[in-house]
Amino acid sequence: MDVGVTCKEIETRMARLGLSMQKIKGIFISHEHSDHIKGVANLSKKYNLPVYITTATLRQGRLYLDRNLIRSFSSADPVFVGNLSITAFSKLHDAADPYSFTVSCNDVRVGIFTDIGTPCDNLIRHFSQCHAAFLESNYDDQMLENGSYPYFLKNRIRGERGHLSNAQALEVFKTYRPSFMSHLFLSHLSKNNNCPKLVNELFSSHAQGTKIVVASRYRETEVYPIYNETKSKVPNFFPTLKKAQLEFAFL
Repeated sequence: MDVGVTCKEIETRMARLGLSMQKIKGIFISHEHSDHIKGVANLSKKYNLPVYITTATLRQGRLYLDRNLIRSFSSADPVFVGNLSITAFSKLHDAADPYSFTVSCNDVRVGIFTDIGTPCDNLIRHFSQCHAAFLESNYDDQMLENGSYPYFLKNRIRGERGHLSNAQALEVFKTYRPSFMSHLFLSHLSKNNNCPKLVNELFSSHAQGTKIVVASRYRETEVYPIYNETKSKVPNFFPTLKKAQLEFAFL
């Protein structure tokens, strides 16, 4: 999902996780901002990877991709890559045609929700169905207000098509977190207007059993297995645990 760092950096981070680049089967692009597309052309070319991208995003991003590797998508139909089902939905962000995604496999659902100005109905509906989620927690209100950014940029960030603040993300988590959500990955933290320690403390105090992970902007997370655990009764009335699993890392 997105390639905001160079191809070389992706290779380095995958290697540190002990993961082969051959595991990558496709790239999905959420929108055209440079911190989401920086390495996509080189990565796609080097590994012959299809890029799932909308026409408007491709045009606005001025990306030069092999035409044979370009795949379109819409919010109407899920895309299937192997055993994975990827569903896109529109979001509020200041880009040409921005989307967020959920990834499902064997009844396990993981959401990737970043670059969102307002917690719209789409976000709330999909977030409430996820076993794990990457959720933007971009800025602290006070740090942004007191920081050095020009006024127009501050307004862009905190506008309805900008980014989610810590307070907004926390409200989404507290209000719409499903009881089965095992992991929350706080993502897309601003370098200048946020603090990982602050975010971790803020969300950990409301975790209620959900593991809180603050994703670094400088290196990959570890690989986390995400399960869907359900109990069903068998004839002798002893519960049997059924598990489905996905594995995720934040590069």
